[in-house]
Amino acid sequence: MEQPSNRSFNLAEGLADKKRQHLYRKRLEVESPQGAEIQIDGRSYHNFCSNDYLGLANHPELVRSFQAAANTYGVGSGASHLINGHSSAHQNLELELAEFTGRDRALLFSTGYMANLGVISALCGRHDVVFEDRLNHASLIDAAQLSRAKLKRYRHNDAAHLETLLENSTGQRNLVVTDGVFSMDGDIAPMPELASACAKHQAWLMVDDAHGIGFLGKDGGGTLQQFGQSQQDVPILMGTLGKALGTFGAFIAGSEELIETLIQNARTYIYTTALPPAVAQATRTSLQLLKTESWRQQHLAQLISSFRKGAEQLGLNLMPSNTPIQPLYIGEASAAMKISEQLRQQGFLISAIRPPTVPAGTSRLRITLTAGHSQQQINALLEALQQACKTTS
Repeated sequence: MEQPSNRSFNLAEGLADKKRQHLYRKRLEVESPQGAEIQIDGRSYHNFCSNDYLGLANHPELVRSFQAAANTYGVGSGASHLINGHSSAHQNLELELAEFTGRDRALLFSTGYMANLGVISALCGRHDVVFEDRLNHASLIDAAQLSRAKLKRYRHNDAAHLETLLENSTGQRNLVVTDGVFSMDGDIAPMPELASACAKHQAWLMVDDAHGIGFLGKDGGGTLQQFGQSQQDVPILMGTLGKALGTFGAFIAGSEELIETLIQNARTYIYTTALPPAVAQATRTSLQLLKTESWRQQHLAQLISSFRKGAEQLGLNLMPSNTPIQPLYIGEASAAMKISEQLRQQGFLISAIRPPTVPAGTSRLRITLTAGHSQQQINALLEALQQACKTTS
């Protein structure tokens, strides 16, 4: 009898290969709250790789709100929303998120990844087609694949290419999905053009506005507020709470029928424990701070403008972006890693973004600015970038 061949997993070889290609990732052990300054291994760093865009993650009012809610509700939620994990803190936050986004209703999810998986798999199946921007977040790509719908990807921010694909679609239903602000490039989707293409071909449009909510728009309402788009223009909005809003979790906002459909059918909502109520209560405080501390968006916008002007004067190869995400294009992963390490030695924490997060040959430093930064820190960052890029060139 023929013996089966040895097909055991060789994990060590795979890890060694990642190291050879400069694609190996390591975690940092943070010893302080999030902020413009961060403590790692007993050393303080200027933090330029956080998504805490408005500097709210350690805001005293959010901390007090969280602590008070923990005294009221405890630490854990105990169950899923559909069993007994849905507290009054969750309910009130959903009502306030609906009002904040100008939509009928909102529904909380434990993470943005789970929100994207939940909504796309609940709405689409094997007879449908999901159209996605080629640079969409991994969670959106995974969601389309797991839904069993046919996935088609259009060229980045190319509404004309999308329209061509929609014209030739044989799907029973068509769903178009895009990031609002692209997390690795920092540019903004052409939402009016995308909405026009969808309206013409009776497709639904969904935006993942994880990196737009809180910063873009007159009141921090995000990409859709910036473009003046309604629920009718973009029926499905996903937003996260763990970036500009400074807490944790995510939500889907849309029509009454959409939210009820997700409650009944979204597996990542039905079969997971609800967010801790204290997190929901702290997020309610965050929404209030957006109204009362609008200087944060204004200050951040000024820092972005100042940083881009300074980078241009130094000849740094910044990618086009008017958002807090300011990618510095490097190219090869090894070079990006070297510059990131040089900056760390100077006391600046900036992540090197490498494949598979970005395509091969397009590695970059993902510099993120926050309202917690000062102009002096921006000036120091520019000086450090100039020195690091020269040293490794």
